[in-house]
Amino acid sequence: MSAVLVTGGAGYIGSHAALALLGSGYQVVVLDDFSTGVRSLVPQGVQLFEGDVADRALTARLLRSHAIGAVMHFAGSIIVPESVQNPTKYYRNNTAGTLALLESCVEAEVRHFIFSSTATLYAPSLEPMPETFPTAPISPYGASKLFSERMIMDTAAAHPAFRPVCLRYFNVAGADPAGRSGQSGPQSTHLIRVAVETTLGRRPFLEVFGGDYPTRDGTGVRDYIHVSDLADAHVAALRYLEEGGEPAIFNCGYGTGYTVLEVIAALERVTGAPLPTKLAPRRAGDPASLIADPTELARRTGWQPKHADLDAIVASALAWARKSA
Repeated sequence: MSAVLVTGGAGYIGSHAALALLGSGYQVVVLDDFSTGVRSLVPQGVQLFEGDVADRALTARLLRSHAIGAVMHFAGSIIVPESVQNPTKYYRNNTAGTLALLESCVEAEVRHFIFSSTATLYAPSLEPMPETFPTAPISPYGASKLFSERMIMDTAAAHPAFRPVCLRYFNVAGADPAGRSGQSGPQSTHLIRVAVETTLGRRPFLEVFGGDYPTRDGTGVRDYIHVSDLADAHVAALRYLEEGGEPAIFNCGYGTGYTVLEVIAALERVTGAPLPTKLAPRRAGDPASLIADPTELARRTGWQPKHADLDAIVASALAWARKSA
């Protein structure tokens, strides 16, 4: 079994993917520049290198010296409102970084490539979205990922031995049930993490951004997927490719949407205490609703979620936050 290079493997999702790969018997190599990653999240038994995916000389050396057969590409910038304020950062880190990595992969004859994409590239809709749903991102973050997807699929068309899967994440939340990894670092706009920090007294209140969306209670609706289920989806996608699967794009979600107020209610159920909140204006780049149609991922890879319960997702995030205080 060849080794897997995980870019951004010291980050939230990347570290969970590294754990899932190790648990499935893969050898793992992590590349991270530690702009947001945390060294302690990299699992034991993993070879760790510090650097930028845009460094062609570095990635070429790693791909060849470690006999890399697959790449899982998580490295990039992910904060939607920041992308509106600083779009060039997102096109540089996400799109240009992916292009440089793709060139290195083609030269090193890497066969399999799993890309960390996003549901924010879809056109706004209140309905569950299949992969064929129109794309019309309303933020530079979404656009940077859509451009990256197009480069990846164009590369696959030009080089038939190169087989990628792009995984479009909906809202990722929770933490490793065994307490080995979770969401860390100073910056976060993820609702569940911010709500947990408010519960623990690290923030005075939770801001609810927008109460006038065309949803059942006026707040934004999201499809929350447990990070460990998402990590398992990456392993399932890799196995799909190893078994001869064609290049593909898959949604990663549960197909169920919850409003901001419903997430707050779940955390209040878990803690037994009210959560202080404050209504704030909508944030730039935030759609009213993002709900997956994940049928194709399950049908073509056999992936099945194990943690699809909102209260359990919230409880795991809370447990990690308490542990990592």
